[in-house]
Amino acid sequence: MADDKNEGGGSFLPASVEAAWGLRERPSKGPKPGLTLDRIVATAVAIASAEGLDALSMGRIAKELGVSPMSLYRYVGAKSELYVLMQDVATGPPPAPLPPGTGWREGVEHWAWGLRDVYHRNLWMLRMPLAGPPATPNTVAWWERVMVALSDTGLDEGTKVSVVMLVAGFIRNEALMMADIGAVIGASGESPEEVLSRYGHTLRRLADPERYPAVARMLDSGVMEQADEPDFEFRFGLARILDGVAPLVEGAGSK
Repeated sequence: MADDKNEGGGSFLPASVEAAWGLRERPSKGPKPGLTLDRIVATAVAIASAEGLDALSMGRIAKELGVSPMSLYRYVGAKSELYVLMQDVATGPPPAPLPPGTGWREGVEHWAWGLRDVYHRNLWMLRMPLAGPPATPNTVAWWERVMVALSDTGLDEGTKVSVVMLVAGFIRNEALMMADIGAVIGASGESPEEVLSRYGHTLRRLADPERYPAVARMLDSGVMEQADEPDFEFRFGLARILDGVAPLVEGAGSK
């Protein structure tokens, strides 16, 4: 069993997260038969998935489970602690590893597409504040998978972590931006092409070409008249990031 103590002699993990790692026994007999940490987390995920993160509260979870709000605190110490466990459950295990000998770039791309899919299936996760580095079983498993993809690059461990943070930040930001754009388009009742066209016409009325010549050229090009292919922005951005990492890998390999 992994040691749950840091060098200072104490664990930095909440009790419920330690339980997720199997470092301590999970409470099994609560004030109501059948109430468990797993049920609490699953109920919280179901509420967030159906109604968004704003609908989530300890009182709402307790109501769904038919218990008092205070009874939940026997299993989870705070809402922020619950968020960590919810993210772990919703993230799930990483995708199956690629065959041995797969190049670093293909491995990182595979990991990135998988993580993006997690966000798109659980948009409420994008509204949660970041609680810190990976510290739960599934999130650490995802971290392991991408670090393995970078293992033969010759990069030092610090640079590998920086690459992972760069790619992960892009994935999260792109998913959040696409979710927000999708919400706007959905609320309009129009197609993406109609929304873009209306925006282009509005911008033409507002932006004087003499003051905004670059914007005028963009509008004249017709780029705002049709929507991009699905996933274009993600493919484009991820490719450019990995293009930037490639010279680092090449340099590390030449040493």
